[in-house]
Amino acid sequence: MFILTTVFGWVKPDGKRRFRRAYIEVPRGNAKSTLSSALALYMLAADGEGGAEVYSLATTRDQARIVFGDAQTMARQSAGFRSRFGVGVGAHNLHVLARGSKFEALSAEGSTLDGLNIHFGCIDELHAHKTRTVYDVVETGTGKRDNSLLWVITTAGSNRSGICYEIRTFVTRLLDGVFADDSQFAVVYGLDDGDDWTLEESLIKANPNWGISVRPEVLAPLQAKAMQMPSAVNNFKTKHLNEWVNADTAWMDMRSWDRCADQGLDIESYAGQPCWIGLDLASKTDIAALLLVFAHAEIDGGFAVFGRYYLPEDTVHATGNSQYPGWMGSGRLTVTPGNVIDFSWIEADLVDFASRFAIQAVAFDPFQATQLSTRMLAEGLPMIEVRPTVLNFSEPMKTLEALVLQRKLIHDGDPVLG
Repeated sequence: MFILTTVFGWVKPDGKRRFRRAYIEVPRGNAKSTLSSALALYMLAADGEGGAEVYSLATTRDQARIVFGDAQTMARQSAGFRSRFGVGVGAHNLHVLARGSKFEALSAEGSTLDGLNIHFGCIDELHAHKTRTVYDVVETGTGKRDNSLLWVITTAGSNRSGICYEIRTFVTRLLDGVFADDSQFAVVYGLDDGDDWTLEESLIKANPNWGISVRPEVLAPLQAKAMQMPSAVNNFKTKHLNEWVNADTAWMDMRSWDRCADQGLDIESYAGQPCWIGLDLASKTDIAALLLVFAHAEIDGGFAVFGRYYLPEDTVHATGNSQYPGWMGSGRLTVTPGNVIDFSWIEADLVDFASRFAIQAVAFDPFQATQLSTRMLAEGLPMIEVRPTVLNFSEPMKTLEALVLQRKLIHDGDPVLG
């Protein structure tokens, strides 16, 4: 009720609604689909829009029909609603013939969505969308109406390079007051830093529908299971505490990683300082990564890290990763011409870094790196081969995790590295 009152209660002097986009992120089971279904019926029949086009959209038609199906059931069970607004209920759509309005479920086949004139578009489980196609099409489609609404509902996920985390980052910065956007509404339910996820209080805090559609007798055993089985932790945190993770199985505590961010960290302040470099090459679809590590001047036993990343131009434009163009525009991602990474760009950066910092070692995976390492040795860089084996990686990974938990490994908020 709070969400609906806020979204529809705030209007501008011209009578149009203030919020044109809404992002609702909440754990599974909190009736977000039911809420969206009721809202979709309102937008179809009671919002006063002639020829309203209302859609629920998801990665699959079955997922899209969850919101549509709930609305269909609501309409069928309310004769008064159907009579008052002239709503007809069909197998595949709801409609108001007198106004030429309709409500349908659509799947994420972006090529079939162009040209829609959307009054209300509900995108379900945005975290599951592998590309930004549907979001962009709906955002464009709602721009054709004076009083339209783009409505996103989702739980957290593990894909931090997708469109959902991109939108989430935008709205959390908005909620934090970093900037203002009067057209965007957002609410994110979850835990705060320092909250103990193993307590019942955390479940209550993250789940606004606790005790109603979210049943304590169901979640408590799942919480206990996750406390005993590390492999179940990430799924539990994501689905029931709305916590974004970095993979479907647990390793790094991503909230601890995020706490290590220092937006004021500047690589130029380390000019002339000792530097260690790690290099992981790739050729076509994977990112080639170069990490620079410095001893942090203000943290005893701490380190500062900076990343450089490389992809071929064809991969950036062909892939479904919605973040690549943004990373390229912000300078985080170096894009080389063609369909394979041009290693000469990486070599040029290494030579540049050698002129600015006191390079102690460049550790590299020998796969695909023979010629590059030979040329860099000729340039005077101390190249050290490190094969990706359990023996070589096990202890360093434990050390890395410990440094993050102690906030002794500081980064500049690099979204690619996260």
